[in-house]
Amino acid sequence: MVTPLKIIFAGTPDFAVPALQALYDKGYKIVGVLTQPDRPSGRGLKLHPSAIKHKANRLGIHVYQPSELKSKQSFETIARIDFNVMIIAAYGLIIPQTILDLPSLGCFNIHASLLPRWRGAAPIHRAILMGDNLTGVTIMRVVQKLDAGDMIKQAEIQIRENDTTEKLTKNLAELGAYLMTEVMSELGGKVELQCTPQDEASVTYAEKVTKEESKINWNDPSVVIGRKIRAFNSFPVAQTEYREAVCKIWGAEIGKENDKEAKVGQIIKLDDFIHVQCGKGILLIKELQMPGGKRLKSKEFILGHQPKLGDVFKS
Repeated sequence: MVTPLKIIFAGTPDFAVPALQALYDKGYKIVGVLTQPDRPSGRGLKLHPSAIKHKANRLGIHVYQPSELKSKQSFETIARIDFNVMIIAAYGLIIPQTILDLPSLGCFNIHASLLPRWRGAAPIHRAILMGDNLTGVTIMRVVQKLDAGDMIKQAEIQIRENDTTEKLTKNLAELGAYLMTEVMSELGGKVELQCTPQDEASVTYAEKVTKEESKINWNDPSVVIGRKIRAFNSFPVAQTEYREAVCKIWGAEIGKENDKEAKVGQIIKLDDFIHVQCGKGILLIKELQMPGGKRLKSKEFILGHQPKLGDVFKS
């Protein structure tokens, strides 16, 4: 027997957009979207809608924007919506058990890791920072404990040497959208899904990243610094100090040469890249940005700012 699904979708950033679009394209009835309130951004600090609100408006789906979900008013507002499934994708607000209990067919989350590895707020950043070779997406049932619900579907992808948080986020968002439509197809047909409990002994946590973590320590090996630059390539961006100003490093790769006589952070070569000595190995800076300036390829930066051999990037 086919069960008609009436979905409320909870999400906020770009990561959630492909899933909402995929469900809409498959013809599922999306009765409402939950997303965070509009936030001030830009130089004028004007209020801007979330990526999901923007998409929902274009699709003609009603949007709800509570600032929190713990109040009686928020509960009553959501309880009045006629839905039997909740789908969550990077919503960003804690959903109390009273609301999780509302949909008769359950709540399902798109999580950007191969659970139980990297439960928490920043699974993509942490996977890159730790040098993981694989990541992926897990569709799971939602429980009150953080990312601890039973797993329904998983799919993995390789993390390549040039993958950044921005690039992986896009790839995982598309993968998550596909997996969620597969789960909804099964749910509508069978109701009872095959679920696998997580191995609690294998759990790792992906703590929220901080601006402090984005600071480069040139005493680290070039491989570690390279991972940090790939992980912190949106907000916050990996940063260092150059000529007593904060310099953002947008892209780099690992060099093969070494200069044992150079100080850490010292520029040892200038060509299409800026070659910098690390605690171990060399980092080739590809793209960087000084305060008030544009993002520049290293060749453009060399022409405009005229760095010299022996100049030092400071930790």
